[in-house]
Amino acid sequence: MEAHLLEWLNLVIRWVHVIVGIAWIGASFYFVWLENNLDRQVKNQDLAGELWAIHGGGIYHLQKYKLAPATMPKHLHWFKWEAYSSWISGVLLLSVVYYLNAATYLILPGSPVSPAAGVAIGLGSLIIGWYVYDFLCKSALRHQPLLLGVALMVSLVLVAWGFSQFMTGRAAYLHVGAVIGTMMVGNVFFIIMPAQRNLVGAIEAGTAPDPALPKNGLLRSRHNNYLTLPVIFIMVSSHFPSTYGHEWSWVILLGLSLVSVAVRHYFNTRHNSQQFLWALPAAVLALLVMAYVTVPQVPGSSAAKSSEEIAVVEPVTAQQAHDIVATHCASCHSATPSHAAFSTAPAGLMFDSIDEIKRYKDRIYLQSVASRIMPLGNSTGMTQDERDQLGRWIADGANTQ
Repeated sequence: MEAHLLEWLNLVIRWVHVIVGIAWIGASFYFVWLENNLDRQVKNQDLAGELWAIHGGGIYHLQKYKLAPATMPKHLHWFKWEAYSSWISGVLLLSVVYYLNAATYLILPGSPVSPAAGVAIGLGSLIIGWYVYDFLCKSALRHQPLLLGVALMVSLVLVAWGFSQFMTGRAAYLHVGAVIGTMMVGNVFFIIMPAQRNLVGAIEAGTAPDPALPKNGLLRSRHNNYLTLPVIFIMVSSHFPSTYGHEWSWVILLGLSLVSVAVRHYFNTRHNSQQFLWALPAAVLALLVMAYVTVPQVPGSSAAKSSEEIAVVEPVTAQQAHDIVATHCASCHSATPSHAAFSTAPAGLMFDSIDEIKRYKDRIYLQSVASRIMPLGNSTGMTQDERDQLGRWIADGANTQ
């Protein structure tokens, strides 16, 4: 019953997180697009630009003021709760998935870091990450956008590498995403919203607004826009063990993040020219390179052996393969799971019979042999010899006789 309730709690929080995340990301993309596509040739000297648009059968006329109108409108919409709700639901989801069962989902098998310490480090990194990011943005690097971007990227790479030393691959990726998400919501809470309140307050009081605050708010909003695509990848990364399960997972994350930022930069600048069009084929090439370098080696192939290791080995029987899977996988992946964390088989994958094992052999190979991310936390103590045997059985055709 507890596993069933946790599954539904996971579902509800994840659903909310996706919904509010879409709202936040959509608003970010839209307003950056709007800013980039404003017609700056307007007669009204109070306006920075305007835009005519059609959508959903209606025609819209949008105007942006250079600073603010002379009087505030009665109704003014504030974009903030999308960000706050995304962060709150994200932290709750992180807690339900990784902190309630930290020994299995959070900490690498054999790591000297205890589950409690891992949780503390994970939560502490969110706070520290914001302060480091905010410090860099307020340092002399703020006048050098490219250097600031490099400094931020190096900092996040170090965070990813640090997490990978004691966290499981999925947990490390998700915590990097949580650090980035905290930076983004921190921008909204500490920078963008205060700037907007100052602007509105000055207008209502009849005083001159400080133009530096909205300018800084716009800069941080653009930071959020560039960070969005890496965060979206991290949100879906748990479905792709060839990334987080690779021994150089933090390098793969860096590569995918650079691709994301480059693609985002092209779409942010294409309204002026196509000078960054090269980013699209470069991104495709980078993805192909990463796909190539993460190709798993097949046990028993000449590429996986040194000249000293080549030797005749006995073929692995179907019964041996079944026994390995039954011992290390079937407690979760069964019609009747015995693992306390699952009331139903994860992803609907059941390995009760040798035919079912063969049916899902590619997934088993990727998860248990190539990336070695399964069993979860290696709670059953699956040995490397057992992984090699399973890999040879699959490489030899997964004979069921």
